[in-house]
Amino acid sequence: MAKKRVLTTRTVRNLEGSLFMAPWLLGFIMFLGFPLVFSVYMSFNTLKILPNKMKYNFVGLKYYHEILFGSSALYDELIPYFQEVIFMVPVIVIFALLIAIFLNQKLPGRLVFRALFFLPVIFSTGAVLQGFMSQGEGGLGFIQGDAINGFMDTYLADSSWGKPVKAVLENFVMVLWYSGVQILIFLAGRQTIPVSAYESARIDGASPWEVFWKITLPAMSPFILLNLIYTVVDMFTFPSNPVINLINSDNYGYSSALAWIYFIIILVFLGIIMLIYSRVNRGSSRRR
Repeated sequence: MAKKRVLTTRTVRNLEGSLFMAPWLLGFIMFLGFPLVFSVYMSFNTLKILPNKMKYNFVGLKYYHEILFGSSALYDELIPYFQEVIFMVPVIVIFALLIAIFLNQKLPGRLVFRALFFLPVIFSTGAVLQGFMSQGEGGLGFIQGDAINGFMDTYLADSSWGKPVKAVLENFVMVLWYSGVQILIFLAGRQTIPVSAYESARIDGASPWEVFWKITLPAMSPFILLNLIYTVVDMFTFPSNPVINLINSDNYGYSSALAWIYFIIILVFLGIIMLIYSRVNRGSSRRR
């Protein structure tokens, strides 16, 4: 009599997990994996669309060399926007952290306030946000005053940071308006901190400022890193990003090469952020 094979609990769980992951894996391969591999292939070729087929002509590293060493188009658009990102990322993360702490308080109508901060993320698509910015609706009104405007023209006009700072201020409200996801992540992180930790701190006589630096901020550390990564990716794919306009060209091989160069730049920037964050976090943990 043949022995019956009995599946172990671990095998059953692995099969269940694989079944749940299968739709995502199939979708990734079909709608993202294949286009990614195909874009790498296209970056080494010149594409001509003929009536009955597509003709590829291998050009090797021509487009990569042209973008990096034969033209300044990428640098002219990337460097000013890169300066904007450096300025805006900490502003958005700090703003989201403070608002999340505020929205976690037991105040009347806090559900309404939470919805108000997150609704723009739902309703403001890229086209809508770009339309607001093009109409000058995202700026700070008082910046347009003669005193502040004149001060900026006097001290920032000749600086390489003058144009990026001015561009950020012109779209400041819209960028902060677009930070609902970061607020939601920080709000979820804040709710993971046990109430007993704050009660113990109050009993020991800690001030609110000490509670923030000794309890809230260290506990929110993983969520700060998550929001830094999310904000960097979000800013580098923002509707007003001029590099995206360069990528959207009629030359498919050039656009593919530029997209991969831009992707590598984003990865390097994220790597630098994670390295700096890990060192700062390690240093603060040693001091504690």
